[in-house]
Amino acid sequence: MSIRLAREEDDFAETHEINVTPFIDVILVLLIIFMIAAPLATVNVAVDLPSSTAQPQQRPDKPVFLSIKSDLSIALGEETVMRDALGAALALATKNNKDERIFLRADRAVSYGDVMEVMNVLRTAGYLKVALVGLESRDAP
Repeated sequence: MSIRLAREEDDFAETHEINVTPFIDVILVLLIIFMIAAPLATVNVAVDLPSSTAQPQQRPDKPVFLSIKSDLSIALGEETVMRDALGAALALATKNNKDERIFLRADRAVSYGDVMEVMNVLRTAGYLKVALVGLESRDAP
């Protein structure tokens, strides 16, 4: 609120105007900052994942291997299994133990989306412990 002093009169007159210029300046500066920062917040980077040099984990006595072949057929152990019968076949192989770890192997030619579809089938069947199997690399990073 501002007050204007009049020299002729002893009476103070009030003006009821708000100065919005500093407010608009601050908003414009914030707008420019967000316009510059928004494109930097999204990351679109091509990823070429390296091989792992982690110590291999100890295998169970009879591991359950689920393999995705290059022709997108699925094999449980040595036997080919249809995708819609995968839940029942896993129940037989694990004796219906949903806490048993499933070792998932996929051919290099299989796309990431196809691997995720099989993992979704595993999750729907109740198998949440999935280990991805890869080649061991002896080279240190």
